[in-house]
Amino acid sequence: MLKYVVKRILQAIPLLFIISLITFFIINLAPGDPIYMFINPETANPVDVEVIRKSLGLDKPIYIRYILWLKNVIQGDFGKSFQHGRPVLEMILERLPNTITLAIVSTIISFLVSIPVGVYSAIKRNSILDYMFSTFAFIGISIPSFWFGLMLILLFSLKLGWLPSGGMRANFEEFDLIDRLRHIILPALVLGMASMASQMRQMRSAMLEVIRQDYIRTARSKGLSERVVIFKHALRNALLPIITIIGFIIPWLVSGAVVTETIFSWPGIGRLYIHATFMRDYPVIMGVTIISSVMVVVGSMVADILYALVDPRIKYN
Repeated sequence: MLKYVVKRILQAIPLLFIISLITFFIINLAPGDPIYMFINPETANPVDVEVIRKSLGLDKPIYIRYILWLKNVIQGDFGKSFQHGRPVLEMILERLPNTITLAIVSTIISFLVSIPVGVYSAIKRNSILDYMFSTFAFIGISIPSFWFGLMLILLFSLKLGWLPSGGMRANFEEFDLIDRLRHIILPALVLGMASMASQMRQMRSAMLEVIRQDYIRTARSKGLSERVVIFKHALRNALLPIITIIGFIIPWLVSGAVVTETIFSWPGIGRLYIHATFMRDYPVIMGVTIISSVMVVVGSMVADILYALVDPRIKYN
């Protein structure tokens, strides 16, 4: 396993290099100039424009800028934000815990709903509840997250007044668990809806496949109770496809948090990324992209390791 992990890390290095290269050139070749975020292009003095361009390091050719950026990143320096003048890594690490918290809560909600519902749908196949859960899953996959978020705000915040419409907390002076939970419920539901619906369908399909196997028939023929057969013998093997997805959930949720955090004004890296995009803050865009890419690589590796732990037959040589 150690050799496998080292091999995956070495394989990830050229992948991250290609991602950074493509992203850097795309954002720098996109229409617009970040210096005009600071001055009016119609009244700007050409001398002032060149001074600002030089101060931001934009006066050099694009390939020279990439080489300098890459050299600094290898040393752990992601540069400074054009707009805020703060180190990019500091800004990301400041907001990353908020995004991870949101992703973890949405993942917990997703699994608490999807696994039991998927198992029940498989056991009670073609029942009324199975059809209802399947319909809910298809709707959950199809609904755009921004629309679902707006509908939840309209219902629970504006109409009923039960939950806040945005932000992370109301009390900034001291930690209030109830207040934090009230603020995180709606964005966590929105963020976890698509994965919840998808996992319900996958759990149902995996469970249907497992309960048809010969060893399940053998377990039943031995007189074992249905509860033991389902939860001890069938569920563990049915979880294998879900385990494969676990490693990708957090990176996927972090990328999906861009829309959710914007709708609910959640102070995470998704909202930071959107703001940096509108302001053409190249260092922040690159920093968030690289951090997200690293999380995808780590998530894939974690999924493979969990897969081997759950199924002893799988070996990585």
